[in-house]
Amino acid sequence: MKIGRKALLVLGAVVIVAAVVVVGVLYSRQAGDRADLNNRLDRAQTLLLGLTGSKNNLEDQLTSAQSSLDESSAKFPESVESIEYGEYLFEIAADCNVNLDSLTFPKPVASTLGGVACSVVSLTLPVTGTLENIFKFIDTMRTDDRFASTNVKTINMNIGGSKATITLDIYGYKG
Repeated sequence: MKIGRKALLVLGAVVIVAAVVVVGVLYSRQAGDRADLNNRLDRAQTLLLGLTGSKNNLEDQLTSAQSSLDESSAKFPESVESIEYGEYLFEIAADCNVNLDSLTFPKPVASTLGGVACSVVSLTLPVTGTLENIFKFIDTMRTDDRFASTNVKTINMNIGGSKATITLDIYGYKG
């Protein structure tokens, strides 16, 4: 069977048109994919800038929080050593001209203070001396750096003012 020249030209034209249509469809799809990828890339770059800013902000907050923790931890001793605090209390009592009648250190109790684990030693200090010296003793304990982690809870004084019982808690940081 012999195909004529016109039929070959028509067949050739159909093949060329089909090829152009296929290439056009492929190009159109790729152009759409490229536009989609460019949009996603732009969103990702915008998101990256925001996340980088957030990361820097969070790192600054972490540094600030770590500094605050370190500063707060420095105020609390890691453990409450009864010998040291006993010596400090007797030293302050002598400086304030009061007598510390007795001193017993109970075992520290686990507690939390503001969400931080710590140990607490509760002391009861019976002291005798003049009213002025007792107040001086209390004020010295409240302002002495060695007692920065101490909370004076109660002060009971007798009517005459020469005896007082001071209840306080000493906090130790459990790092």
